[in-house]
Amino acid sequence: MLDPWAIKLFNSPLKTCAHILKKRDIKPDQVTIAGFGIGLLAFFTLWMNWYIVTLIFIILNRIMDGLDGALARMTEQTDAGGFLDICLDFIFYSAVVAGFAISDPQNNALAAVFLLFGFMGTGTSFLAFAVMAQKHDLKSVAYPHKAMYYIGGLTEGTETIIFFVIICIFPGLFPFLGFLFAFLCIITTITRILSGYTRLKQVAQNKKKMVFK
Repeated sequence: MLDPWAIKLFNSPLKTCAHILKKRDIKPDQVTIAGFGIGLLAFFTLWMNWYIVTLIFIILNRIMDGLDGALARMTEQTDAGGFLDICLDFIFYSAVVAGFAISDPQNNALAAVFLLFGFMGTGTSFLAFAVMAQKHDLKSVAYPHKAMYYIGGLTEGTETIIFFVIICIFPGLFPFLGFLFAFLCIITTITRILSGYTRLKQVAQNKKKMVFK
């Protein structure tokens, strides 16, 4: 929901940083892997209950996630790079939730399970529609420069990062906010399934009409 706004806000500084990386012959995939490595450290710092350090790693991961895309658009945007980026993104998101579960199992584990359930729904609905959109050559108006079709929703990347920031600053709120965000993810999943199914049915009907003309 907030992703288009965030893209406009950070597009210019990310381009500036990407130009610097390009001059140093740094590849987008290298940035993706380095960012993932930094993000994965959040799991271990959560294990140690170092929440502010975790927040730093999360922010660095997200900055590098934006940088790899900006750099790819300046150099060569590849399917392999887009595939790597989205895979590592979902692993990172899950690692943060798992880290909170381990940091305080008694209070956080149940909320973490429901949140991972919610992430499973948003992730599968996102990727499943992206596959079908590619098959039918559908284009995203909101995200025209992405490597794959980005279907919108109530909880997108920006909302997820805001959630991560809040629970790192106020870790005691994870049980409540975890359930709340899981509920929002479920709503996102339902709306994506409904809108995606409707869109694909419409595409099929339009193709039938063209055949019979």
